[in-house]
Amino acid sequence: MMNQFEFHLNDLLTRVYRSVELMEEQMLRSSKNLNLSINEIHLLEAVDGGKNEESGRSISELSSRMGIRLPSVTAAVNKLAAKGYVEKRKAESDGRVVYVYLTKLGRKADLAHRYFHKKMVSSISASLTEEEKSAMLKGMEKLSRFFDDNLKKKEGHP
Repeated sequence: MMNQFEFHLNDLLTRVYRSVELMEEQMLRSSKNLNLSINEIHLLEAVDGGKNEESGRSISELSSRMGIRLPSVTAAVNKLAAKGYVEKRKAESDGRVVYVYLTKLGRKADLAHRYFHKKMVSSISASLTEEEKSAMLKGMEKLSRFFDDNLKKKEGHP
């Protein structure tokens, strides 16, 4: 049975997760030029990796980064390629390896998603004192470590 803190924390985590997801869905729906799902926009984000340059990611690297099985990533990449958001290129050194690159349209969609997150974080930050920001970051870092550690344990990593 959960104590009062655990109950409240569970409620907050669930609501925050769902709220961010709903806000992302609204952002995608309001953008008339983007015919993407949330999962697809997150895959574009993983392809770019915050680099904003002309380097690609292999299908297996995307699978690892996103925690999604190879066949699912391959299917998603093929769908994004058909929509014009990514292009696939075989590695010159090993033709079995496929790299995924954002197209101009893919970079535009990724930048729109990053802008959404920047605005969201700026709005949250503006309402906090320096002390609250520090406490929030410390708590979020511990929360992130908790999830990372538990996911690694479930995957069989020490």
